[in-house]
Amino acid sequence: MPAITSCVNRTEEPTDWNSINWNEANRNVRRLRQRIFRATQEQDWDKVQSLQRLMLKSRSNALVSVRRVTQVNQGKKTPGVDKLVVKTPEARGKLVDEVTKYQPWRAKPTRRVYIPKANGKKRPLGIPTIADRALQAMVKNALEPCWEAQFEGSSYGFRPGRGCHDAIQKIYLLARPNKTKKWVIDADIKGAFDNIDHEHLLETIGTFPAKELIRQWLKAGYMEENRTYPTEAGTPQGGVISPLLANIALHGMEEALGVKYNNRGEIQSKRAVVRYADDFVVFCESKEDAEVAEEELTVWLAKRGLTLSEEKTRIIHLTEGFDFLSFNIRQYEVNGTRTGYKLLIKPSKQAIANIRKKLRNEWKQLKAAPIGVIIRRLNPIIRGWANYFRIAVASKTFSDLDNWMFQKEVQHVKWKHPKKPKKWTQAKYWGRLIKNRNDNWVFGDGTHYLWKFRWTDIERHVLVKGTASPDDPKLQEYWWERNKDKTENLTQREIKIAKGQNNICPVCRETLFNGEEIETHHRAMKNKRGPENEDDCLLVHLYCHDQIHSRKQTMRDAKGQPLLL
Repeated sequence: MPAITSCVNRTEEPTDWNSINWNEANRNVRRLRQRIFRATQEQDWDKVQSLQRLMLKSRSNALVSVRRVTQVNQGKKTPGVDKLVVKTPEARGKLVDEVTKYQPWRAKPTRRVYIPKANGKKRPLGIPTIADRALQAMVKNALEPCWEAQFEGSSYGFRPGRGCHDAIQKIYLLARPNKTKKWVIDADIKGAFDNIDHEHLLETIGTFPAKELIRQWLKAGYMEENRTYPTEAGTPQGGVISPLLANIALHGMEEALGVKYNNRGEIQSKRAVVRYADDFVVFCESKEDAEVAEEELTVWLAKRGLTLSEEKTRIIHLTEGFDFLSFNIRQYEVNGTRTGYKLLIKPSKQAIANIRKKLRNEWKQLKAAPIGVIIRRLNPIIRGWANYFRIAVASKTFSDLDNWMFQKEVQHVKWKHPKKPKKWTQAKYWGRLIKNRNDNWVFGDGTHYLWKFRWTDIERHVLVKGTASPDDPKLQEYWWERNKDKTENLTQREIKIAKGQNNICPVCRETLFNGEEIETHHRAMKNKRGPENEDDCLLVHLYCHDQIHSRKQTMRDAKGQPLLL
């Protein structure tokens, strides 16, 4: 029976969440991950397992994992079958004590919920209990760096340091008109997360120390309407470890397709693949070879319990175009170029329709709300969508959406003031609200203003190199340089403050841009604060901010200056 063992040096005192040294905890976990990565590269499998056991027993790992699932992850407020959520520092401390206690562990069934899909159907999610989620995060920290040392460079989904933009940039490099791979298998795996074969997955994982725990999570079943159903296949979407397990199950696709690289990392084969979790495309030089590749993939996937969807999988030429991760990739016939074609990557029609639908619904729901409330609700949606598509040929799309939003603004103002003249409404709600922008038609209430899509600059994304991983101790400087300038969601003032901190949170000493929400901290309390001064402001993670104000003892930054006066 799998058990969770406590750290040898662990005290019996209950965990005081507000007194945790996050700098030390994060450093311990990061170093252990790097040691597991390096041992895997050296194929020292005894050392790998020894370090993995050490990670599973690590109190720092427990602390970081509980923080992740109770404060950072989107599902932190969603309960499992035990209906428990963890919201207070005291409850988080108790959860740390629970997952580090020596005890046999029995995974509970997941709670089945459904979320809407873009096609109108619903996607089933399996929500584990909060304790199982914390334990999954601990196991993930032990298992992931081993596989990060083995994963193929063409895999971009749900991996540290990689994302959708890397996948799209890789496609851009493969689909340019001067390249020879012009036939594409636009593939769709039928119910990938629901059908992965358990035994094949567990066999692939090998002699991992917490393998039996993973087996428990796979076999735990799910509860729906007070009934428990077995799970004979698949990894439950909603589990912390599920994306990693899916990547492990789909590892080896390049080898199956015969994709090869030279010493410089350049493709030296007639095929190439780009995969984001269970979504992938295969580039081939001819339609005939694409058909052969599809047959080979069908056989390879069958061993993993998976099949290609006959309705959604197709072989197309780049001049027809295809959608991937909400982008449309297509070669257009043009004059004046050497090849006669030009590659354009744009937001897909479905993505544009979805954002219009979302914004339309927000306008309807906020019809009676004050303008400031409307703007605070809409701005994150607009910024987020624009930042996602800023790497594409999106200027015209941004401009069209701004024009569409202007019509929504006009409709709202007419509804709000049906008897007021046009000049009055224009003077009240539109103007040059931002001094450094030559725009007299900014919508706002004098204090707040609505962001425009076209204010987001188009910017080419820099592709992550080769098989690079943040767990590689040799590439720490590379990852630091790569991550330090992720300031697209900050204001100019916040960017200046972040630069003064070298983009580091002064509490946990981690990069500000690790996925956690960021807040502005004022060193002086309100009753001691004078005029706003940037030197007295710091950017910190949301939960580090909580810790500053909850600590009984004064916390200090890297220079020894007090964080609270």
